[in-house]
Amino acid sequence: MKAVSFENVRFSYEKENAETIPDFDTDERVFALSGVDFCVEEREFVAVLGHNGSGKSTLARLIDGLLTPDSGKITVFGKEVNEEDLFEVRKQVGIVFQNPDNQTVASIVEDDVAFGPENIGVPPEEIGERIKFALSAVGMSEFRHSTTTRLSGGQKQRIALAGVLALKPKIMILDESTAMLDPSGRKEVMDAVIRLNKEEKITVILITHFPEEALLADRAIVMSRGKIVLEGKPFEVLTKEEELGKYGLALPASLQICRALRKGGLDVPDCLEPEILAKEMAKAIQKGSAVAIPQLPVSRGRVLDETLDGSITAENLSYTYNPSSPFETHALDGVELTIATGEFFGILGHTGSGKSTFVQHLNALIKLPTAEKKYRPKRKKKGAATKVTRLEVAGYDLTQKTTDFRALRKDVGMVFQYPEYQLFAETVFEDVAFGLKNFAGEKLSSGQIELAVKEALETVGLSYEEVKDRSPFELSGGQRRRVAIAGVIVTKPRVLVLDEPAAGLDPRGKAEIMRLLHSIHEDWCKTVIVVSHDMDEIAENCTRAAVFSGGKVFAVGAPKAIFFEKIRETGLDLPFTAKVERALERYGVYLDSDLTRADFVQKALKEAAKYA
Repeated sequence: MKAVSFENVRFSYEKENAETIPDFDTDERVFALSGVDFCVEEREFVAVLGHNGSGKSTLARLIDGLLTPDSGKITVFGKEVNEEDLFEVRKQVGIVFQNPDNQTVASIVEDDVAFGPENIGVPPEEIGERIKFALSAVGMSEFRHSTTTRLSGGQKQRIALAGVLALKPKIMILDESTAMLDPSGRKEVMDAVIRLNKEEKITVILITHFPEEALLADRAIVMSRGKIVLEGKPFEVLTKEEELGKYGLALPASLQICRALRKGGLDVPDCLEPEILAKEMAKAIQKGSAVAIPQLPVSRGRVLDETLDGSITAENLSYTYNPSSPFETHALDGVELTIATGEFFGILGHTGSGKSTFVQHLNALIKLPTAEKKYRPKRKKKGAATKVTRLEVAGYDLTQKTTDFRALRKDVGMVFQYPEYQLFAETVFEDVAFGLKNFAGEKLSSGQIELAVKEALETVGLSYEEVKDRSPFELSGGQRRRVAIAGVIVTKPRVLVLDEPAAGLDPRGKAEIMRLLHSIHEDWCKTVIVVSHDMDEIAENCTRAAVFSGGKVFAVGAPKAIFFEKIRETGLDLPFTAKVERALERYGVYLDSDLTRADFVQKALKEAAKYA
């Protein structure tokens, strides 16, 4: 039986332009569907891929009746999705959105998870069992009585998923619902999804940018410009380089490595699993093939004013949410960390490890008690030894109430998770100019402000003339994210802190954001700090990184060093290249790359040359 069926479905957010769906890489990106025919069989597991703005989320919302199509027909288990049968349809369909804040309804975790079952009339005695099952499935049992507002972004996402699991729907739709989870949390959620699909016979529609998640599905479809453009077995779909590039996507990192190795003369097939790739590489390397070793490009030098400080020093930094209350949570516990001027630094950690709390201290969004105006030093007990807290950022002492925090926030820019939610003004120009006017006051003329805004928008890849007078809320998701970043970099901060800047973006979007950050770093920003759950992102981009665990710094150093420590103990995973290197050692092949894909390929080809 068909669980979901679309028949020539059309939908547009701009009704007057319902027939016009521009190309994905133009400035006018409309989230819409255009004549979609699509079906999912009962108990099937389907992965939906596509560039940002391709129509994936629109597809999900139409299934659940959150949107109404302009034309065409949608059915769920034979019932048409319309106002008359909407309640019955929604009892069958559970959807987890990309941003968990959009579906958190209660202040206590167990109340939030219970909300759905209560609304569909589940008996009270069964609701408790459903809460227990759902929280256990997503690894959040210990947070049952916690406040939802004090959870990290990743923890909120797990609670949102638990709320849907508690409904025990026949169809479960996950719209990028693992985007903010650490690797361990992602695996736990996907294991739960697979178990529900196989054992509970729940139909699953998974919208994702992670190829390793898509591989778990029975079938994969690719969307572009509101249409389904590719369909088939996940491996077949993910290996079509030309088609993926045409539709704004990229090959998985593993396949990029395979094809770079083949280009260099090493005969390895396309492999998505590190163990399989290691086995094939070992055979090819020891075979003694003639190879061509590529020359790595020389990175562009940075032009920095070394008289300005961009360093961070934290000593004995601790922070507790809701102290002396039943909801007391120790987020930071004596953090010790030094970041030098000029670094492109990564911060890693499992969900709830204290990463976001730490970076919010860096521009005093969270102030130390000693920096508060009403703070009065406590009398020291006779003979008691106290460890002093120290926090210095870009030359500012954040432990003192006399510090110029206004100047600090100009010099230390902060881009939050989902930066597009920082937007608020009527036009793009006003939004980007707001921070500059706030910090500079009357020091800058209108002409200088206009020039600075123009430069910031063009730095993030937007046309000043085309977007300056538009509402930021009319732009696509990727464009809004760029405008938000422009609003932070317009003041040219010495230190730029970004909390999961590429989360939820397609592979091309992620690559563009990282290129942008490197360009800013090389041109004028002294220190860049990126918080991320993406191990490959850190390995590819950062000079050093720190791993947070339990509110402390578990490890710090170059990516190569930290990823070969006991990293899995912290709920994290290894980058793909590190997994392959470790697997190769079992076949007697030892590479010593810096874990970037380019260096990994070069070292592999050099190793092969020894056998030639």
